[in-house]
Amino acid sequence: MAGKIFYRERVKVGKGEKKPRFRMVAVAEMNMKIYVEHLRRSELEQIAEAVGAELILLKEETEGKYKDDVEVDVGE
Repeated sequence: MAGKIFYRERVKVGKGEKKPRFRMVAVAEMNMKIYVEHLRRSELEQIAEAVGAELILLKEETEGKYKDDVEVDVGE
């Protein structure tokens, strides 16, 4: 079974900037080490193709000024 790579767009990088826009968040069903903080979409696609993984874009939070401002209920 192929693994899964979960990623999201960075908060403080716009679409016109020449900086990597994505951050790899998690890897499932695979043993992989990651040595960078931010990646370009093409880099994510090359990694996924090389290891036979599926790329999954995480949904953006729409509430709060920044995504970190959104409260999360962890079910204590």
